[in-house]
Amino acid sequence: MALIEVQNLTKIYQLGETKVVALDNVSFNIEKGEAVAIIGPSGCGKSTLLHLIGCLDKPTRGKVLIEGKDVSKLDENELARIRREKIGFVFQFFHLIPTLNAVENVMLPMTFSGTPEKEKFKRALQLLKLVGLEKRIYHRRSELSGGEIQRVAIARALANNPEIILADEPTGNLDSKSGKEIMNYLMKLNHEKKVTLVVVTHNLAMVKDFKRKIYLKDGKIIKEEKS
Repeated sequence: MALIEVQNLTKIYQLGETKVVALDNVSFNIEKGEAVAIIGPSGCGKSTLLHLIGCLDKPTRGKVLIEGKDVSKLDENELARIRREKIGFVFQFFHLIPTLNAVENVMLPMTFSGTPEKEKFKRALQLLKLVGLEKRIYHRRSELSGGEIQRVAIARALANNPEIILADEPTGNLDSKSGKEIMNYLMKLNHEKKVTLVVVTHNLAMVKDFKRKIYLKDGKIIKEEKS
């Protein structure tokens, strides 16, 4: 059984009297420990796809199964549990809380999972060390570079030991050097921690080392590559 199964997934948005087909009958599986890049231009449906896999939205038709469970049939409490325990999100716009420092931002997801205070702090320090920020733990967002902010976001995504990391244009707001560093961190997590990694991007150069690439256009898969 695949870790993630996407079956005939369709998402249609109603904008006034206009229907916008964001995804059109998309199907594929992702095995545990895979690193998959979903590639396509702006507006092709790749972020919509990531939100559906991440239990942030529900499909118009079709299914997303995680470990064999159809997530569209789960209630909000069950969806929140999956997001909290199984999925880590890395967003293009970081979404760090500006009034909290780096270690507090990383500790935040563990608060919702009921982790004891001392354990939260210890794990947050370990994660910030993992991404090379052990000397910046008390710095707030305004005191960090773009690459450092995204590394804090990666550490936060790992806070609850997720099986799956979903990254939505994680290098989109970074210069090329910082972008390469972020992708190296994500690939390192995949190789060393066996975290299942799904990255959506329009930048093929940033995911050139991925062994599996799925190309989207106009809400449909147009090509898949494996190496």
